[in-house]
Amino acid sequence: MSRIGKKPVVVPEKTDVTIVDGVLTVQGPLGVLTKEVHPYVGVAIEGKEVQVSPKNETRLAKALWGTFASHLQNMIKGVNERYTKKLVLDGIGYKMASSDKELTLSLGFSHKVIMSIPEGVTVTVEKNILTISGIDKDVVGQFSANVRAKKKPEPYKGKGFHYDDEVILRKQGKKAA
Repeated sequence: MSRIGKKPVVVPEKTDVTIVDGVLTVQGPLGVLTKEVHPYVGVAIEGKEVQVSPKNETRLAKALWGTFASHLQNMIKGVNERYTKKLVLDGIGYKMASSDKELTLSLGFSHKVIMSIPEGVTVTVEKNILTISGIDKDVVGQFSANVRAKKKPEPYKGKGFHYDDEVILRKQGKKAA
């Protein structure tokens, strides 16, 4: 039994949840998010509550039950308040700049790394802090993970991208005899 799936999802004011032909749509003050409902999961809208339930007793249906309830909660939260991730770039000579559609990174390679910014995501650069925000939690998290993967923090000096609240475990360098 899914603990998350058993609880009904409460829909706040100014937010509308509809389901048409297996496509769930959540509309709020910041935008609209849609997600296709898996055939093994049932969604029932009753007033200001949404109940998610498995359609059969298979292992996949039980697994998707709580997962889809979490996705629904994330969608409702996203259309009411934006998700943000902060990445910090440490290292001498490492730079970054953003335009409307591209993020340009100078990470010590022989070339600049250019990444296209996904639709619905805003990127701001302030000195060495990169702030990624948007209403879709999956897209924001995946884009921030892709940026971090370009230059992960190394364990000796901590150079590279790391999340704002991430702790980098440092290794001790060579010891003099």
